[in-house]
Amino acid sequence: MPKFETPFEQLADEGTVFLLNKPLEWTSFDVVNKLKWNLKKTFSKIKIGHAGTLDPLADGLLIVCCGKKTKTIESIQNQQKTYIAEIFIGATRPSFDRETEIDAHYETPDSSIEKIKSVVHSFVGKQMQFPPIFSAIKQEGKPVYLKARAGKEVVMTAKEIEIYKLEMLDYQFPFLKLHIECSKGTYIRSLAHDIGKALNSGAYLQALKRTAIGNYKIDNAWEIEDLIEELKSQKELQQIKN
Repeated sequence: MPKFETPFEQLADEGTVFLLNKPLEWTSFDVVNKLKWNLKKTFSKIKIGHAGTLDPLADGLLIVCCGKKTKTIESIQNQQKTYIAEIFIGATRPSFDRETEIDAHYETPDSSIEKIKSVVHSFVGKQMQFPPIFSAIKQEGKPVYLKARAGKEVVMTAKEIEIYKLEMLDYQFPFLKLHIECSKGTYIRSLAHDIGKALNSGAYLQALKRTAIGNYKIDNAWEIEDLIEELKSQKELQQIKN
């Protein structure tokens, strides 16, 4: 089981960084709010926030900072991200993932291993990427996904991102599994969509797991319920000491 970076009784003063394995279908704020509710039973004024959103349909590493460690959120967000992604080839969805229904099917592309590897490798390096219209990026003070869900036109601006490493782990048509190391601001959903276009086909993100942010690894992360139980145990132990 992971250890606390800071002794429990010093969390309010020194703060700490929690590594959590975000469950599927939880929002990042769901995780933060549950942890915040439990921490405030002991530390009424403790600050808390996450260092990088993870979509509800993704799981894996979510970093939550408490107390004075909330000052490190921006520096953590700026670090390199590592993912394992599964991409479905042969169809598209407006959200570039499973949030929305399939809107187009495509004929089977040239799916030879050599062709797939060549296309995958072509995405390594700096490039301009269009974020999905179903994203939390704000325009006129509101997340663009609100307009997209309402069926309104959304125009996105391309942003520079960088793919440091892109490795094909497996390919069994229609599923392509990738190891990805990338910069802040990279949308893996957009990468999946763009790979589909490069194959003269369509593609969307089937599944995504974040495995690392900088030197923070998923192997050292808490399951949210285990962390809640540990917090309760630490609180009880502190009460006995007092």
